[in-house]
Amino acid sequence: MIHMRGQVILTIVSLAALSTAAFADTLPIKGSYGNKDGCAYAKSGESTGSDNFFLLTSEAITTAASYCEIKKLVKTEGKNFTATVSCQAEGEEGESEDTAKITSGPKGYTIGFTSDAAINWGPLPLCK
Repeated sequence: MIHMRGQVILTIVSLAALSTAAFADTLPIKGSYGNKDGCAYAKSGESTGSDNFFLLTSEAITTAASYCEIKKLVKTEGKNFTATVSCQAEGEEGESEDTAKITSGPKGYTIGFTSDAAINWGPLPLCK
């Protein structure tokens, strides 16, 4: 009976891990891209406390007030990407879904969102 229970638990844990992995995509980029404070956070894991904080990684877009996880890579054109993201904003409960347009340029990546054409973060150069 104990052996069978162990197999059931192992199966449940394995399925949970697979289902979590199936829900998140990553961007096909290497390294982190950001402004000065975003890159400092990428290196140290600690925020400088700045309100001017932008960081793009293969898994997420992070700012001083929000975190947007890459959920699904919708389109890839060279170094330009369109992705579905799930965002959590500081001081707000729950998550909101949006589509991010991540565009490569000579000075780094620029990020925009389909829900608000006024949002234009970047360019974010490769962190050194």
